Amino acid sequence: MKRYQWNAQDYEKHSLAQQKWARELLDKLSLHGTEDVLDIGCGDGKVTAEISRLVSKGTIVGIDNSSSMIALASKRYPPKDYPNLSFQQMDAGNLLFHECFDLIFSNAALHWVKNQQSVIEGFFKGLRQKGKILLQLGGKGNAAEIISVLSGMQTDPEWQSYFEKFDFPYFFPGTDEYESILLKTGFKINRLELIPKDMAHAGKTGLEGWIRTTWLPYTQQVPAEKRDKFVDAVSTKYIERTPVDSKGRLHVQMLRLEVEAEKK
Repeated sequence: MKRYQWNAQDYEKHSLAQQKWARELLDKLSLHGTEDVLDIGCGDGKVTAEISRLVSKGTIVGIDNSSSMIALASKRYPPKDYPNLSFQQMDAGNLLFHECFDLIFSNAALHWVKNQQSVIEGFFKGLRQKGKILLQLGGKGNAAEIISVLSGMQTDPEWQSYFEKFDFPYFFPGTDEYESILLKTGFKINRLELIPKDMAHAGKTGLEGWIRTTWLPYTQQVPAEKRDKFVDAVSTKYIERTPVDSKGRLHVQMLRLEVEAEKK
């Protein structure tokens, strides 16, 4: 999995939607409080810390492949305040666990990994018998409008030269594709569905914060001194297609794949 230069503090300010979706996902769980949990793509650790309170008699490990995210999470949620919580820098596609967890949780992270088969096999190995996975990732058709704008930038004369060798970095699967991966690995599928989500941003500034902190495969193709101009161009084109609503908000239609499965 390719590593990008995340600005952890900036991401923390512009990831409220992801945090909201994570909480909605957690509401679908019935935890006993004794589980050992792995959080994949923990980011700034905010959701991981919330889970730690739900498993007060268990443990939780948050992993992320970004050193800046792990550094921020470790600083925000230290062992003296969260004794059952720890963070490690690790790639989701190269997990080093064997039958350690009762639950593997991931929100808004796995679509960054193209080789999902290796990820799911790592989950299977890391779970105890009857352990569960609860995942949400970008699904087929996710963020189609903003991706269309970003794709258009690749042929814009001003930006074209920076995208000559660009390879679309995300994996946005449909239910059939993911079902095949899960069954091949040996999971029993309890739920697998594509769910529409509305992501609302506070005007142009909010949209640009999200573009700047989330769409790194595009923004980091552009020289640092030109990135603000690039982000402004993307947001301007998006607003031409999708104007602000009556409350000054900009909406992005997302499609999330939610997965609940169990190790047989």
